[in-house]
Amino acid sequence: MTVNSEARQKVFGALLASALLRWETLVTVMVTAILFLFVRDVSLPFIEWQPWFWLVLGGLAESVLVASTLSDPEATEQALAEDFEREYDLRNIRNRVSRERLRDAFEYRRNMLKLADVARGAMRTRQRNLISGINDWIAHMYNLANRIDHFENNDLAARDLQLVPRKIQQVKHRVTQVKDEHTRRDLQGQLQMLRRQLISLEASASTIKRAEIQLESTLSALGTVYAQMSLLGTKDANSARGQRLSVEIQDEIDKLQDTIDAMDEVHFHGQNLNDNFRQAISELDSAEAEEVERIKQQRLSAATEDEIEDEIEDMVLAANDEARQQRNIG
Repeated sequence: MTVNSEARQKVFGALLASALLRWETLVTVMVTAILFLFVRDVSLPFIEWQPWFWLVLGGLAESVLVASTLSDPEATEQALAEDFEREYDLRNIRNRVSRERLRDAFEYRRNMLKLADVARGAMRTRQRNLISGINDWIAHMYNLANRIDHFENNDLAARDLQLVPRKIQQVKHRVTQVKDEHTRRDLQGQLQMLRRQLISLEASASTIKRAEIQLESTLSALGTVYAQMSLLGTKDANSARGQRLSVEIQDEIDKLQDTIDAMDEVHFHGQNLNDNFRQAISELDSAEAEEVERIKQQRLSAATEDEIEDEIEDMVLAANDEARQQRNIG
């Protein structure tokens, strides 16, 4: 479903509420109430008038009023335009450059709406159809700007981008110092994961730059489409020129979607890599702790054996001394 179709469904409720709050609705309700309460003697041939007939007539009048509002293309398009800009609120975009790009895009869209307002017939239909595509275009720009905000405000990734290179150097140094083969293999595995994490972090930073460039280029393309729409004549409404504009709009939407998908993939891959890395670090820390404890126990055991041997040796020496003393006395 396109952005424009979704917006029309939302706008239906707003238009209905607008129709019910019009001054004509208030007048209809007041007149119907007055007639129902005070006008009861109505003479009509073949019909015995009932007061509730006024309520039926008032309801029919209000139904016609609501139907005329809902079917008014000007009211519908105005409500669509207002709802679109409320939904894609620029105040939610934190990146200043992205916000400026979107502000310019909205300005192009408003000017396109003005072109459609003054057009007539097939030309007006063509302009409205093109603006429907522009709505999808700007929606994708907005989504891309949101992705940029998410990447830029990821404090953990920014911190890791600074810490991981230093961690790589520390692990490389430990690999050269450690003597236990098992621990060395674990450290080499940690080093490989750190290198993959660094590649992922650098890919994220590169993706942000590409996304910013994509926003800039797509805004330039939007300006070009606006210029072509302003030159589109009545004879061009259903011509190859008009069709070409539709294709260009869809191409830009596809490019934006590709960039969004690429950013989502980088984020997903980086998230999985970070989770695996933290798990591996935890396992490595546990293994190192166990190895330290094992070495400690070995040292304690060796120390205990030495103490026993020393004690036995002392006992033997003491027994020998006692035997010599007894022989000397004898």
